[in-house]
Amino acid sequence: MVRNKHFKARVRERMQKTGERYTAARRQVLMSLPAPSDERGTLPGYQRVPVGGTASAGQYDAALWQRVLAQAGATNPATGELYTTAMLAGLAGGIGFMFATFEYREITTATVVLHSHPEPYTERLLDRSGIRLERTVTASAKAAAAQLDEAMDAQRVPVVRVTHGALPWISSDAPEHQDSIDVAVVGLDGDSLLIDGGGWSPGEDAAEPLHRATRAELAAARSRRRSDKHWAVRVAADPGGHDTPRLAASARASILETAGRMLGTLPLTGVPASWLPKFGIQGMRSWAALLRDGTTRRGWPALFSDEERLRTGFQLLQSIAGGARWGGTGGQRGLYADFLSDAAALPGLGVLEDAAPAYRSLAPLWDELIDALDPEAAVGDRITWFGGIADRLDALAALEEQAARRLGAMVGSAEAS
Repeated sequence: MVRNKHFKARVRERMQKTGERYTAARRQVLMSLPAPSDERGTLPGYQRVPVGGTASAGQYDAALWQRVLAQAGATNPATGELYTTAMLAGLAGGIGFMFATFEYREITTATVVLHSHPEPYTERLLDRSGIRLERTVTASAKAAAAQLDEAMDAQRVPVVRVTHGALPWISSDAPEHQDSIDVAVVGLDGDSLLIDGGGWSPGEDAAEPLHRATRAELAAARSRRRSDKHWAVRVAADPGGHDTPRLAASARASILETAGRMLGTLPLTGVPASWLPKFGIQGMRSWAALLRDGTTRRGWPALFSDEERLRTGFQLLQSIAGGARWGGTGGQRGLYADFLSDAAALPGLGVLEDAAPAYRSLAPLWDELIDALDPEAAVGDRITWFGGIADRLDALAALEEQAARRLGAMVGSAEAS
């Protein structure tokens, strides 16, 4: 079975063989992976089959928590069914936009975030679902290990926060692997803990076998960053959750936040003033301007004038934009449309069914943009290539603005009535 660290190579190989663009090839490679199977040692009831989102269309954190909440028996009060990945992704804040570049001695990295940001995604998801949780933070590795064992003895899946590159199957000092990531400890096989999540390409690993780590290896990954040290959370024995009216209020608050973030009318706390132009629809237009800027050092023609920096920078950019943690299929716009359709069943939010098509129609346009971020593009034609990406961004910004204004007006009117 294919390991995650070979996923990007598989996608590139398929592109060369079939002539498909990046997003189409990625989708086909994901579909070709064997469905995840039950493995010996997993806690009872833990299923890795996604609900309301597939490996190619889901969002990493929302999909991980969908599986954890399903194992705990938490259900959507409006439907009586398990929460869908789409509903959880929407409650977490839904879609967004942010871009950034960082210059290092040997490389220049570029990144884009296509879901809600900088608000705490997972915390929003959990708070707005109203699920009862038990959180633990300790400076003691021994106490953290005991808490982990206690949770598994109670047959409740603990989610822990680790430094991605410190996981034993990653073991990478690359910049893209130095962020924090949540993984679920879903069982024990001999002396090895069974870990769901944290694959080489986060989001794709749901289609791969569970990872394994010793207690010492997981403890080292959990303690690498002081702010995450031995952080863990598990669902309470009685998960509870919001009733239908409170869930509707949570969905409404999330939608208004999404629209405000995209339109720039929502204050972004903790973000330096110099970074504000990188967010939302303004951020899309700022990026387009930098792509066309052929006169200053900040312009992308100068920033990526070196061929190797351009190749490595755009490889990372396309991977992040297409990957299911920070970006994803259709820029997560199709998933957000699914959320709006799910939320339309909540009291007072029936109008959302009319908002979903606009976001569904945006999804293929985001795929086209992700395809245009091609690290194999002709370097000599850089100015024309960057200009084409900028044109796509401007067109997307106009459509995103229309959709966000209409969405905010719909939900505001529903709230007033």
